[in-house]
Order: sequence, then C-alpha cells, then structure tokens
Amino acid sequence: MKNFGGIATFIDRDDINTDEIIPAKYLTEITKQALKPHLLEDLHLEDGSFDPNSEGIQKASVLVTRSNFGCGSSREHAVWALEVNDINVVIGESFARIFRQNMFNCGILAVELAPEDLDRLFAIEPEVRIEIDLEKEWLRATGRDGKSVECGFSLNPFDRKLVGAGGWLAYADQQY
Repeated sequence: MKNFGGIATFIDRDDINTDEIIPAKYLTEITKQALKPHLLEDLHLEDGSFDPNSEGIQKASVLVTRSNFGCGSSREHAVWALEVNDINVVIGESFARIFRQNMFNCGILAVELAPEDLDRLFAIEPEVRIEIDLEKEWLRATGRDGKSVECGFSLNPFDRKLVGAGGWLAYADQQY
C-alpha cells in the first residue's frame, strides 16, 4: 500500500482552478517531467502569502487548501503537475468532481474535511507535518511547536483501494 503524508504547504484560498495549478501554455508538453517547474506558477494570492518558487512548496508532499480545488477544465495535466512534484495528498473542503477522480486515478489522495477542521489545520501552520492512515481514514497534523490536530475523513471503498494501490494502472495490474 502506498504511503501518504509528509510536509504540508498551505494555500488559503477557494476555487483554485486548473489554469492556476498548471498554466494552459504548458499543455503541449509531451512528458510529465516537463510540467514540474511550472506547478502553481500562475497562482497569486491577494495577501502575497504564497510563492510558487518558495522552499515550502518544493519540500511539500501535502497541499492544504480550501474549497473547490481543481475547478475549471478537466484536463489531467493539472494532476500530473502535482504528481511529478511528489504531492501525494491534497486536503480541502471540496474538489471539482473530475479533478478529484483524476487525483485518485494517479494515486494522489484527495481528503475532504469540514471547514472547521480546515480552520484547525490552518491554525497550526507553519512547518506542519501530516500523517495519514488510509485504512483508518484518519490524519494527524503536527506543527513545529508540537501542537497537533487530528481529523477523520471518509472515502468510498473503491477510491480507497484505487489510491492505496498507487492509482488506476497499479490497481489494474494488481487485479487483472
């Protein structure tokens, strides 16, 4: 079973769309690796609290955001940009439906939490490490100061198997 979790970076905004995750001008790239340096390069927050070139995003394997992550077009490139940057979990209130399924198909865990649980996660940043227990559908976020937050989440059984296997291709190899 694939492991999930790691160092988190926080993006405190709703409605982050696929053009902000990977700009459309890179859709002609023929390898996933070519997308790597462009993850979130067009994402700008009004308060300036996010820098796509920061060390935080480069070290992160978990993104914590707000609602409707991955809205916009349904292209898979946005998920591939996360995958090639070793992002294995995105935590938010909600995800665009097709984007969420594309995440599971690529072996990336989409965790949906209630707004109050997200507020508790955002309150412990910076330098947060997140542990995920996929079977128990549970996560723990621990800050640099030792403060931690625990939350439960739920997945349907097929999505848990799919993402736990490492995505659709790995799942199909195991099953067929």
